[in-house]
Amino acid sequence: MSEWGRYSIRQLVGAPLSGKRPAGGVNAESEGVPSLGGENIRTNGGMDYGTINRVPVEFFRSMPKGRLQANDVLINKDGAQTGKVGLYDGRFEEAAVNEHVFILRSSSGAIDQRLLYYFLLLPDTQLRIARRITGSAQPGLNSQFADAVHLTVPSERAEQRRIAEILTTVDEAIEHTEALIAKTQQIKAGLLHDLFTRGVTADGEIRPPREEAPQLYKESPLGWIPKEWDVATLNDLVSPARPIVYGILMPGRGHPGGIPVIKVKDIVDGQVQGDDLLLTSPRIDAEYQRSKVRPRDVLLTIRGTVGRLAQVPMHLDGANITQDTARIAIAAGSPEFYRYYLETHAPRRHFAVNTLGQAVQGINLRDVRTTPVPIVPDDEQRKIAEMVAAVVNSERAEREHLAKLVQAKQGLMQDLLSGRVPVTASAEPCVTEVAANV
Repeated sequence: MSEWGRYSIRQLVGAPLSGKRPAGGVNAESEGVPSLGGENIRTNGGMDYGTINRVPVEFFRSMPKGRLQANDVLINKDGAQTGKVGLYDGRFEEAAVNEHVFILRSSSGAIDQRLLYYFLLLPDTQLRIARRITGSAQPGLNSQFADAVHLTVPSERAEQRRIAEILTTVDEAIEHTEALIAKTQQIKAGLLHDLFTRGVTADGEIRPPREEAPQLYKESPLGWIPKEWDVATLNDLVSPARPIVYGILMPGRGHPGGIPVIKVKDIVDGQVQGDDLLLTSPRIDAEYQRSKVRPRDVLLTIRGTVGRLAQVPMHLDGANITQDTARIAIAAGSPEFYRYYLETHAPRRHFAVNTLGQAVQGINLRDVRTTPVPIVPDDEQRKIAEMVAAVVNSERAEREHLAKLVQAKQGLMQDLLSGRVPVTASAEPCVTEVAANV
Protein backbone atom coordinates (compact mmCIF):
# COMPACT_ATOMS: atom_id res chain seq x y z
CA MET A 1 0.00 0.00 0.00
CA SER A 2 1.39 3.41 -0.99
CA GLU A 3 1.44 6.57 1.06
CA TRP A 4 -1.65 8.76 0.96
CA GLY A 5 -1.48 12.53 0.62
CA ARG A 6 -4.00 15.31 1.12
CA TYR A 7 -4.58 17.69 -1.80
CA SER A 8 -7.09 20.27 -2.89
CA ILE A 9 -9.13 19.47 -5.98
CA ARG A 10 -7.29 22.24 -7.80
CA GLN A 11 -3.94 20.66 -6.95
CA LEU A 12 -5.16 17.39 -8.45
CA VAL A 13 -6.94 18.60 -11.59
CA GLY A 14 -6.19 22.28 -12.06
CA ALA A 15 -8.94 24.80 -12.77
CA PRO A 16 -12.50 23.57 -13.28
CA LEU A 17 -13.64 24.06 -16.88
CA SER A 18 -17.09 25.05 -18.06
CA GLY A 19 -18.84 25.41 -21.38
CA LYS A 20 -21.59 27.49 -22.93
CA ARG A 21 -24.57 27.43 -25.26
CA PRO A 22 -25.51 29.72 -28.12
CA ALA A 23 -27.86 32.63 -27.49
CA GLY A 24 -31.45 31.43 -27.47
CA GLY A 25 -30.54 28.04 -26.06
CA VAL A 26 -30.74 24.59 -27.59
CA ASN A 27 -32.99 21.55 -27.34
CA ALA A 28 -33.09 17.83 -28.10
CA GLU A 29 -34.46 18.52 -31.59
CA SER A 30 -31.48 20.68 -32.50
CA GLU A 31 -28.92 19.24 -34.88
CA GLY A 32 -25.23 19.29 -34.12
CA VAL A 33 -22.89 18.23 -31.33
CA PRO A 34 -24.22 16.82 -28.00
CA SER A 35 -24.20 19.38 -25.19
CA LEU A 36 -24.52 17.91 -21.68
CA GLY A 37 -25.99 19.81 -18.77
CA GLY A 38 -27.03 19.27 -15.18
CA GLU A 39 -30.09 17.33 -16.36
CA ASN A 40 -27.74 14.65 -17.69
CA ILE A 41 -26.19 14.02 -14.26
CA ARG A 42 -28.09 11.66 -11.99
CA THR A 43 -28.99 12.75 -8.48
CA ASN A 44 -27.12 9.86 -6.85
CA GLY A 45 -24.19 9.89 -9.26
CA GLY A 46 -23.71 8.75 -12.82
CA MET A 47 -24.94 9.93 -16.20
CA ASP A 48 -28.30 9.95 -17.94
CA TYR A 49 -28.09 10.10 -21.72
CA GLY A 50 -31.82 9.76 -22.32
CA THR A 51 -32.36 13.32 -23.56
CA ILE A 52 -29.44 15.06 -25.25
CA ASN A 53 -29.44 18.72 -26.29
CA ARG A 54 -27.18 19.75 -29.17
CA VAL A 55 -25.27 22.84 -30.26
CA PRO A 56 -24.47 23.73 -33.88
CA VAL A 57 -21.21 22.30 -35.18
CA GLU A 58 -19.89 25.80 -35.96
CA PHE A 59 -20.60 26.92 -32.39
CA PHE A 60 -18.85 23.84 -30.98
CA ARG A 61 -15.77 24.53 -33.13
CA SER A 62 -15.61 28.07 -31.73
CA MET A 63 -15.72 26.98 -28.07
CA PRO A 64 -12.35 27.63 -26.41
CA LYS A 65 -13.16 25.23 -23.54
CA GLY A 66 -15.89 22.93 -22.37
CA ARG A 67 -15.22 20.14 -24.88
CA LEU A 68 -15.54 16.69 -23.35
CA GLN A 69 -13.06 13.83 -23.20
CA ALA A 70 -13.68 10.26 -22.03
CA ASN A 71 -13.52 9.90 -18.22
CA ASP A 72 -14.11 13.59 -17.59
CA VAL A 73 -15.69 14.12 -14.18
CA LEU A 74 -18.70 16.45 -14.32
CA ILE A 75 -20.18 18.41 -11.44
CA ASN A 76 -23.41 20.38 -11.53
CA LYS A 77 -22.46 23.98 -10.67
CA ASP A 78 -25.83 25.65 -10.02
CA GLY A 79 -29.52 25.06 -9.45
CA ALA A 80 -31.44 22.98 -6.93
CA GLN A 81 -29.13 19.97 -7.31
CA THR A 82 -25.80 21.74 -7.22
CA GLY A 83 -22.94 19.35 -6.46
CA LYS A 84 -24.19 16.15 -8.10
CA VAL A 85 -21.45 14.40 -10.07
CA GLY A 86 -21.12 12.13 -13.08
CA LEU A 87 -18.42 10.41 -15.10
CA TYR A 88 -18.59 10.92 -18.87
CA ASP A 89 -17.98 7.64 -20.71
CA GLY A 90 -16.87 9.10 -24.02
CA ARG A 91 -19.77 7.66 -25.98
CA PHE A 92 -19.93 10.56 -28.45
CA GLU A 93 -17.23 11.30 -30.98
CA GLU A 94 -17.55 14.97 -30.05
CA ALA A 95 -19.42 16.50 -27.12
CA ALA A 96 -19.42 19.53 -24.84
CA VAL A 97 -20.91 20.81 -21.59
CA ASN A 98 -23.02 23.89 -21.11
CA GLU A 99 -22.50 26.74 -18.66
CA HIS A 100 -24.19 24.87 -15.80
CA VAL A 101 -21.53 22.15 -15.51
CA PHE A 102 -17.88 22.07 -14.48
CA ILE A 103 -15.42 19.61 -16.03
CA LEU A 104 -12.77 18.26 -13.64
CA ARG A 105 -9.86 16.81 -15.65
CA SER A 106 -6.37 16.00 -14.42
CA SER A 107 -3.90 16.89 -17.16
CA SER A 108 -0.94 16.04 -14.90
CA GLY A 109 -2.12 12.52 -14.10
CA ALA A 110 -2.09 13.27 -10.37
CA ILE A 111 -5.30 11.26 -9.89
CA ASP A 112 -7.14 8.59 -11.83
CA GLN A 113 -10.29 10.21 -13.23
CA ARG A 114 -12.54 7.34 -12.15
CA LEU A 115 -11.11 7.48 -8.65
CA LEU A 116 -11.77 11.22 -8.52
CA TYR A 117 -15.41 10.55 -9.43
CA TYR A 118 -15.82 8.09 -6.56
CA PHE A 119 -14.13 10.43 -4.09
CA LEU A 120 -16.60 13.15 -5.06
CA LEU A 121 -19.51 10.76 -4.44
CA LEU A 122 -18.49 10.22 -0.81
CA PRO A 123 -21.02 11.76 1.61
CA ASP A 124 -18.20 13.60 3.40
CA THR A 125 -16.99 15.16 0.14
CA GLN A 126 -20.55 16.05 -0.87
CA LEU A 127 -21.00 17.78 2.49
CA ARG A 128 -17.81 19.83 1.97
CA ILE A 129 -18.95 20.79 -1.53
CA ALA A 130 -22.37 21.78 -0.17
CA ARG A 131 -20.69 24.18 2.28
CA ARG A 132 -19.23 26.07 -0.68
CA ILE A 133 -22.62 26.65 -2.32
CA THR A 134 -23.70 30.26 -2.21
CA GLY A 135 -26.97 32.01 -3.01
CA SER A 136 -30.53 31.13 -2.08
CA ALA A 137 -32.74 32.05 -5.03
CA GLN A 138 -30.18 30.54 -7.43
CA PRO A 139 -27.68 28.44 -5.44
CA GLY A 140 -24.38 27.70 -7.12
CA LEU A 141 -20.68 26.87 -6.96
CA ASN A 142 -17.91 29.06 -8.25
CA SER A 143 -14.57 27.66 -9.29
CA GLN A 144 -13.02 28.53 -5.91
CA PHE A 145 -14.61 25.42 -4.41
CA ALA A 146 -11.70 23.52 -5.97
CA ASP A 147 -9.32 25.30 -3.55
CA ALA A 148 -11.47 24.67 -0.47
CA VAL A 149 -12.34 20.99 -0.92
CA HIS A 150 -9.48 18.58 -0.11
CA LEU A 151 -9.15 14.84 -0.77
CA THR A 152 -6.81 12.30 0.79
CA VAL A 153 -5.70 9.98 -2.02
CA PRO A 154 -3.09 7.25 -2.59
CA SER A 155 0.04 8.53 -4.28
CA GLU A 156 0.66 5.49 -6.49
CA ARG A 157 -1.31 5.45 -9.75
CA ALA A 158 -1.39 1.64 -9.71
CA GLU A 159 -3.22 1.63 -6.38
CA GLN A 160 -5.55 4.39 -7.59
CA ARG A 161 -6.34 2.37 -10.68
CA ARG A 162 -7.03 -0.85 -8.74
CA ILE A 163 -9.44 0.91 -6.38
CA ALA A 164 -11.23 2.51 -9.32
CA GLU A 165 -11.49 -0.84 -11.13
CA ILE A 166 -13.09 -2.51 -8.13
CA LEU A 167 -15.70 0.24 -7.74
CA THR A 168 -16.29 0.32 -11.49
CA THR A 169 -17.00 -3.44 -11.39
CA VAL A 170 -19.79 -2.82 -8.88
CA ASP A 171 -21.13 0.10 -10.90
CA GLU A 172 -21.27 -2.08 -14.00
CA ALA A 173 -23.23 -4.70 -12.06
CA ILE A 174 -25.60 -1.94 -10.89
CA GLU A 175 -26.10 -0.69 -14.46
CA HIS A 176 -26.69 -4.23 -15.70
CA THR A 177 -29.32 -4.83 -13.01
CA GLU A 178 -31.01 -1.49 -13.76
CA ALA A 179 -31.20 -2.50 -17.42
CA LEU A 180 -32.76 -5.85 -16.45
CA ILE A 181 -35.35 -4.03 -14.34
CA ALA A 182 -36.18 -1.69 -17.22
CA LYS A 183 -36.56 -4.65 -19.59
CA THR A 184 -38.75 -6.50 -17.09
CA GLN A 185 -40.95 -3.42 -16.74
CA GLN A 186 -41.42 -3.31 -20.51
CA ILE A 187 -42.33 -7.00 -20.55
CA LYS A 188 -44.77 -6.45 -17.69
CA ALA A 189 -46.46 -3.51 -19.44
CA GLY A 190 -46.96 -5.52 -22.63
CA LEU A 191 -48.16 -8.56 -20.70
CA LEU A 192 -50.68 -6.52 -18.69
CA HIS A 193 -52.12 -5.06 -21.89
CA ASP A 194 -52.42 -8.45 -23.61
CA LEU A 195 -53.78 -10.37 -20.63
CA PHE A 196 -56.40 -7.80 -19.63
CA THR A 197 -57.68 -7.19 -23.16
CA ARG A 198 -57.36 -10.70 -24.64
CA GLY A 199 -57.26 -13.02 -21.64
CA VAL A 200 -56.14 -16.64 -21.84
CA THR A 201 -57.66 -19.84 -23.14
CA ALA A 202 -58.27 -23.00 -21.12
CA ASP A 203 -54.73 -24.20 -21.92
CA GLY A 204 -53.21 -20.97 -20.61
CA GLU A 205 -52.37 -19.40 -23.99
CA ILE A 206 -53.12 -15.73 -24.68
CA ARG A 207 -55.97 -15.46 -27.19
CA PRO A 208 -55.01 -14.29 -30.67
CA PRO A 209 -55.58 -10.55 -31.27
CA ARG A 210 -58.99 -9.39 -32.50
CA GLU A 211 -57.56 -8.59 -35.93
CA GLU A 212 -56.78 -12.27 -36.37
CA ALA A 213 -59.85 -13.75 -34.66
CA PRO A 214 -62.69 -11.18 -34.51
CA GLN A 215 -65.21 -13.92 -33.66
CA LEU A 216 -63.62 -14.25 -30.19
CA TYR A 217 -64.39 -10.67 -29.10
CA LYS A 218 -67.25 -8.28 -28.42
CA GLU A 219 -67.57 -4.53 -27.84
CA SER A 220 -67.98 -3.25 -24.28
CA PRO A 221 -67.51 -0.10 -22.17
CA LEU A 222 -63.91 -1.31 -21.78
CA GLY A 223 -63.43 -1.64 -25.51
CA TRP A 224 -63.12 -5.01 -27.24
CA ILE A 225 -63.06 -7.88 -24.75
CA PRO A 226 -63.35 -11.69 -25.02
CA LYS A 227 -66.94 -12.90 -25.53
CA GLU A 228 -66.78 -14.85 -22.26
CA TRP A 229 -66.22 -11.67 -20.28
CA ASP A 230 -68.70 -9.12 -18.93
CA VAL A 231 -68.27 -5.63 -17.46
CA ALA A 232 -69.26 -4.32 -14.03
CA THR A 233 -67.96 -1.72 -11.57
CA LEU A 234 -65.43 -2.07 -8.79
CA ASN A 235 -68.24 -1.61 -6.29
CA ASP A 236 -69.94 -4.75 -7.62
CA LEU A 237 -66.95 -6.82 -6.47
CA VAL A 238 -67.18 -5.96 -2.76
CA SER A 239 -69.72 -7.04 -0.14
CA PRO A 240 -72.00 -4.60 1.73
CA ALA A 241 -70.34 -5.76 4.96
CA ARG A 242 -66.93 -4.47 3.80
CA PRO A 243 -67.55 -1.61 1.35
CA ILE A 244 -64.90 0.54 -0.33
CA VAL A 245 -63.90 3.07 2.33
CA TYR A 246 -61.09 5.38 3.34
CA GLY A 247 -59.53 5.40 6.78
CA ILE A 248 -58.59 7.48 9.81
CA LEU A 249 -58.78 11.27 9.47
CA MET A 250 -56.40 12.08 12.36
CA PRO A 251 -54.41 9.02 13.48
CA GLY A 252 -52.19 11.06 15.80
CA ARG A 253 -48.40 11.29 15.91
CA GLY A 254 -47.73 7.84 17.24
CA HIS A 255 -48.68 5.59 20.14
CA PRO A 256 -46.22 3.01 21.50
CA GLY A 257 -47.73 -0.43 21.18
CA GLY A 258 -50.61 0.90 19.13
CA ILE A 259 -52.29 -0.26 15.91
CA PRO A 260 -50.33 0.06 12.64
CA VAL A 261 -51.72 2.59 10.16
CA ILE A 262 -50.82 2.41 6.46
CA LYS A 263 -50.14 5.78 4.81
CA VAL A 264 -49.60 6.79 1.19
CA LYS A 265 -45.83 6.88 1.59
CA ASP A 266 -45.90 3.30 2.92
CA ILE A 267 -47.15 2.00 -0.45
CA VAL A 268 -44.08 1.73 -2.68
CA ASP A 269 -43.45 -0.38 -5.81
CA GLY A 270 -46.66 -2.36 -5.32
CA GLN A 271 -45.93 -3.32 -1.72
CA VAL A 272 -46.64 -2.06 1.78
CA GLN A 273 -43.32 -1.01 3.31
CA GLY A 274 -43.73 -1.85 6.97
CA ASP A 275 -40.50 -0.41 8.38
CA ASP A 276 -41.92 2.96 9.44
CA LEU A 277 -45.65 2.48 10.02
CA LEU A 278 -47.41 4.95 12.26
CA LEU A 279 -48.98 3.39 15.36
CA THR A 280 -52.30 4.93 16.38
CA SER A 281 -53.96 4.55 19.74
CA PRO A 282 -56.43 1.69 20.29
CA ARG A 283 -59.07 4.33 21.08
CA ILE A 284 -58.74 6.01 17.66
CA ASP A 285 -58.55 2.65 15.92
CA ALA A 286 -61.77 1.53 17.62
CA GLU A 287 -63.58 4.52 16.07
CA TYR A 288 -62.57 3.31 12.61
CA GLN A 289 -63.44 -0.37 12.67
CA ARG A 290 -64.99 0.11 9.21
CA SER A 291 -61.56 0.63 7.60
CA LYS A 292 -59.55 -2.13 9.26
CA VAL A 293 -57.77 -4.29 6.74
CA ARG A 294 -57.30 -8.01 6.20
CA PRO A 295 -54.68 -9.95 4.25
CA ARG A 296 -55.10 -9.70 0.44
CA ASP A 297 -57.26 -6.55 0.66
CA VAL A 298 -56.35 -4.17 -2.15
CA LEU A 299 -55.19 -0.67 -1.16
CA LEU A 300 -55.45 2.31 -3.51
CA THR A 301 -54.02 5.73 -2.69
CA ILE A 302 -56.64 8.44 -3.33
CA ARG A 303 -55.03 11.67 -2.06
CA GLY A 304 -51.72 13.34 -2.83
CA THR A 305 -50.40 10.61 -5.10
CA VAL A 306 -53.42 8.96 -6.71
CA GLY A 307 -53.17 5.40 -7.98
CA ARG A 308 -50.53 3.59 -5.94
CA LEU A 309 -51.58 -0.01 -5.35
CA ALA A 310 -50.68 -2.82 -2.98
CA GLN A 311 -52.19 -5.79 -1.22
CA VAL A 312 -52.21 -6.14 2.54
CA PRO A 313 -49.59 -8.70 3.69
CA MET A 314 -50.41 -11.36 6.26
CA HIS A 315 -48.52 -9.68 9.10
CA LEU A 316 -50.66 -6.52 8.86
CA ASP A 317 -53.96 -8.31 9.51
CA GLY A 318 -56.02 -5.89 11.62
CA ALA A 319 -54.07 -2.77 10.68
CA ASN A 320 -55.83 0.41 9.59
CA ILE A 321 -55.40 3.05 6.87
CA THR A 322 -55.46 6.83 6.63
CA GLN A 323 -58.01 9.02 4.88
CA ASP A 324 -55.65 9.18 1.87
CA THR A 325 -56.02 5.46 1.13
CA ALA A 326 -58.99 3.38 0.03
CA ARG A 327 -59.56 -0.22 1.09
CA ILE A 328 -61.01 -2.47 -1.61
CA ALA A 329 -61.98 -5.85 -0.16
CA ILE A 330 -62.60 -7.97 -3.26
CA ALA A 331 -65.24 -10.59 -2.47
CA ALA A 332 -66.45 -11.58 -5.95
CA GLY A 333 -63.25 -12.64 -7.66
CA SER A 334 -59.50 -12.86 -7.17
CA PRO A 335 -57.99 -9.91 -5.25
CA GLU A 336 -54.69 -10.52 -7.08
CA PHE A 337 -56.37 -10.40 -10.49
CA TYR A 338 -58.11 -7.10 -9.79
CA ARG A 339 -55.09 -5.60 -8.06
CA TYR A 340 -53.10 -6.17 -11.28
CA TYR A 341 -56.02 -5.08 -13.46
CA LEU A 342 -56.09 -1.68 -11.70
CA GLU A 343 -52.61 -1.00 -13.10
CA THR A 344 -53.84 -1.18 -16.71
CA HIS A 345 -54.86 1.60 -19.08
CA ALA A 346 -58.65 1.61 -18.64
CA PRO A 347 -58.77 2.07 -14.84
CA ARG A 348 -55.78 4.43 -14.94
CA ARG A 349 -57.65 6.59 -17.44
CA HIS A 350 -60.72 6.50 -15.18
CA PHE A 351 -58.63 7.63 -12.20
CA ALA A 352 -56.97 10.41 -14.21
CA VAL A 353 -60.28 11.78 -15.55
CA ASN A 354 -61.79 11.87 -12.06
CA THR A 355 -58.79 13.19 -10.13
CA LEU A 356 -59.38 16.75 -8.95
CA GLY A 357 -57.29 19.47 -7.35
CA GLN A 358 -53.98 21.14 -8.09
CA ALA A 359 -52.00 21.69 -4.90
CA VAL A 360 -53.29 18.38 -3.49
CA GLN A 361 -54.87 16.01 -5.96
CA GLY A 362 -57.50 13.46 -5.03
CA ILE A 363 -60.26 11.20 -6.28
CA ASN A 364 -63.62 10.74 -4.57
CA LEU A 365 -64.70 7.31 -3.34
CA ARG A 366 -67.78 7.63 -5.54
CA ASP A 367 -65.55 7.64 -8.60
CA VAL A 368 -63.38 4.82 -7.25
CA ARG A 369 -66.52 2.70 -6.81
CA THR A 370 -67.66 3.31 -10.40
CA THR A 371 -64.35 2.18 -11.93
CA PRO A 372 -65.26 -0.23 -14.76
CA VAL A 373 -63.87 -3.76 -14.35
CA PRO A 374 -64.07 -6.97 -16.38
CA ILE A 375 -65.96 -9.96 -15.02
CA VAL A 376 -63.83 -12.96 -15.96
CA PRO A 377 -64.27 -16.71 -15.27
CA ASP A 378 -62.55 -17.71 -12.03
CA ASP A 379 -60.08 -20.14 -13.60
CA GLU A 380 -59.05 -17.56 -16.17
CA GLN A 381 -58.58 -14.97 -13.43
CA ARG A 382 -56.27 -17.35 -11.60
CA LYS A 383 -54.17 -18.10 -14.69
CA ILE A 384 -53.83 -14.41 -15.55
CA ALA A 385 -52.87 -13.45 -11.98
CA GLU A 386 -50.23 -16.20 -11.88
CA MET A 387 -48.69 -15.06 -15.19
CA VAL A 388 -48.45 -11.44 -14.02
CA ALA A 389 -47.14 -12.47 -10.60
CA ALA A 390 -44.24 -14.35 -12.20
CA VAL A 391 -43.04 -11.17 -13.91
CA VAL A 392 -43.71 -9.04 -10.81
CA ASN A 393 -41.72 -11.42 -8.62
CA SER A 394 -38.86 -11.39 -11.13
CA GLU A 395 -38.75 -7.60 -11.05
CA ARG A 396 -38.92 -7.61 -7.25
CA ALA A 397 -35.97 -10.00 -7.04
CA GLU A 398 -33.97 -7.77 -9.38
CA ARG A 399 -34.81 -4.72 -7.26
CA GLU A 400 -33.69 -6.52 -4.11
CA HIS A 401 -30.43 -7.47 -5.84
CA LEU A 402 -29.99 -3.85 -6.93
CA ALA A 403 -30.46 -2.64 -3.35
CA LYS A 404 -27.76 -5.08 -2.19
CA LEU A 405 -25.38 -3.88 -4.90
CA VAL A 406 -25.92 -0.23 -3.95
CA GLN A 407 -25.33 -1.05 -0.29
CA ALA A 408 -22.20 -3.01 -1.18
CA LYS A 409 -20.92 -0.11 -3.25
CA GLN A 410 -21.40 2.30 -0.37
CA GLY A 411 -19.51 -0.01 1.98
CA LEU A 412 -16.67 -0.56 -0.50
CA MET A 413 -16.34 3.17 -1.10
CA GLN A 414 -16.02 3.83 2.62
CA ASP A 415 -13.46 1.05 3.04
CA LEU A 416 -11.36 1.58 -0.09
CA LEU A 417 -11.41 5.39 -0.24
CA SER A 418 -10.40 5.72 3.39
CA GLY A 419 -7.57 3.22 3.14
CA ARG A 420 -9.11 1.00 5.82
CA VAL A 421 -9.00 -1.92 3.39
CA PRO A 422 -5.64 -1.92 1.60
CA VAL A 423 -5.64 -2.81 -2.09
CA THR A 424 -2.35 -4.56 -2.62
CA ALA A 425 -1.35 -7.22 -5.12
CA SER A 426 -2.34 -9.92 -2.61
CA ALA A 427 -5.51 -8.24 -1.34
CA GLU A 428 -6.90 -7.18 -4.70
CA PRO A 429 -8.27 -10.57 -5.87
CA CYS A 430 -10.19 -11.01 -2.63
CA VAL A 431 -11.74 -7.54 -2.76
CA THR A 432 -12.48 -7.88 -6.47
CA GLU A 433 -14.27 -11.17 -5.87
CA VAL A 434 -16.43 -9.54 -3.21
CA ALA A 435 -17.23 -6.66 -5.56
CA ALA A 436 -18.14 -8.95 -8.44
CA ASN A 437 -20.30 -11.39 -6.51
CA VAL A 438 -22.43 -9.30 -4.16
